[in-house]
Formats: sequence, C-alpha cells, structure tokens
Amino acid sequence: MECPRCQSADSRVVDSRTTGELIRRRRECGDCQFRFTTYERVERRIPWILKRDDRREPYSREKLLRGLTLACRKRPLGADDIEGVVSRVESWLEARTKPDVTSVELGRAVLKELREVDPVAYVRFSSVYLAFESVEQFIQVIAPLREEAE
Repeated sequence: MECPRCQSADSRVVDSRTTGELIRRRRECGDCQFRFTTYERVERRIPWILKRDDRREPYSREKLLRGLTLACRKRPLGADDIEGVVSRVESWLEARTKPDVTSVELGRAVLKELREVDPVAYVRFSSVYLAFESVEQFIQVIAPLREEAE
C-alpha cells in the first residue's frame, strides 16, 4: 500500500479490525512513519443489469441505496434497515448463475424485500418502478396490503 504522504511502497499493517462488511486497517509508512487508515471490502460477483431498452450496465449499490432512501423518506426506518434490504438483494444477485439480470427481476426482488420491511415504502418504490399512470394502479397495489392489515 502506497503512503499518502511520501508515496513510499514500504508500509506495514499496525492494526486490523472487521466492521460489518469492511476490514479497517491502520498502517504505518516504513519511510516517514506516517500512520493512515485503509478500508477493504470483499469484491462480490454481481451480474450486470439488463435495462428495458436493452442496455447493459453494471449493478450500482449507490443507485439502489438512493432509490430506497427516497422511498423510505420520513418512514420509521433507519439506515441499518435500508442497508439490510440492499444486502439481501445483493445476496440474491450473487446467488444467480446467469451473467445478466433484468431490471425487472431486480425491481421485483427489491419490492419483495421492501414489502416485508415497510408497506408504505413498498408502495412508494413500486409507484416509481412500475411507472404508475393512474389511481387505479395504486389501488391494485394497495388492495392486497389493506387485506393483510385487517
């Protein structure tokens, strides 16, 4: 690992800790004795996403987090809950054997997880994902949730 101060390649790990999915390493430069921190994340094998217009793009954790954060705005969900949804969706993606997953399949997986976490966030996300164009479409999504609540 290159030292951020003197660019020397001579550094050693002083301390290493696991924090969730990350590994935090404290390092010390062998030349200038500068201490710095690095974070490592295991690279996951996640398939590419096939969009509706036949474009292929790499899966983006940040893009999914943004969409979920908007859907969960002003709901009693914490960052850990949203991260949990993303982690479960990513586990589902990793388990896939095909090199590509359609955005429709990904959206359904997200909706499945959201429905269990928060029904309101589920409706919000589905309204964007399914591109509702009428009140009837909202009613079709809300009706089963209403029946479950009774």
